[in-house]
Amino acid sequence: MTGFVLLLIIGLVSATFGSVVGLGGGIIIVPALLYIAPIFLDRDISTATAVGTSLTVLIFTALSSTLTFMKEKKVDFRSAWVYFITSGPAAMIGASLTGSFAPRPFELAFGFFMLFMAILLMLRSKLKPSSIEWRITRTFTDAGGNEHTYGYNIPAALAVGFGVGFISGLFGIGGGSLFVPVMVLLFRYPPHVATATSMFVIFLSSILGSITHGLHQEVDLPSVLALAPGAWVGGWLGARIVRKMSGGALLWVLRLTLIVLAVKMIWG
Repeated sequence: MTGFVLLLIIGLVSATFGSVVGLGGGIIIVPALLYIAPIFLDRDISTATAVGTSLTVLIFTALSSTLTFMKEKKVDFRSAWVYFITSGPAAMIGASLTGSFAPRPFELAFGFFMLFMAILLMLRSKLKPSSIEWRITRTFTDAGGNEHTYGYNIPAALAVGFGVGFISGLFGIGGGSLFVPVMVLLFRYPPHVATATSMFVIFLSSILGSITHGLHQEVDLPSVLALAPGAWVGGWLGARIVRKMSGGALLWVLRLTLIVLAVKMIWG
């Protein structure tokens, strides 16, 4: 019972943080399954199974967030489907490679990736969006009546989608940790639209990545059942927080959390 409650809380916290910045929460779930959950579950979880389980839970997080964002009309479905053309297959490729990593190399790679994400989150507010004139342009009018213009071209969008999908399948994270900053800084998406659109792409890619992990028997169903309810509520809660605040305080908590987890995984 203690293990179930712990996983429920992990799902809630990770999904709330993940939905605020478009991460999906997997970047917290994977280390939690590797280091915290086994203490209460009386069994070890392999890195590949932690990744597959995390990616499966992300389906619930991303769907919950997407439904909330859809009601607010913040999801750019037209561009999302372009990203998914490559992110979906790439997620399956990444998922098929997870099991080939020995535990220690995987922990090092994941740890350095989290450290990079923490640094990127710190710099994101200081970096200025590019001034590139993209062939495809979109407009979004926020609640205050302000109109935002952003854009992309197909090759760039497909390349970004592939990178996001591959990382998502390989590490069991949503990929939004890279996706949202690229959308905001390179394509000039409004942050809320970037977060909402990335969560929809994460939802689609997570389904394909989870199927691949499932075929390799790398999904722990009892953990999924415990994490999913918290992830569903967290996805909804995070989407509502995004609507009401900038998420600055949560961003700092997330940055510190990523640094602590990165240090743990790098130094063992």
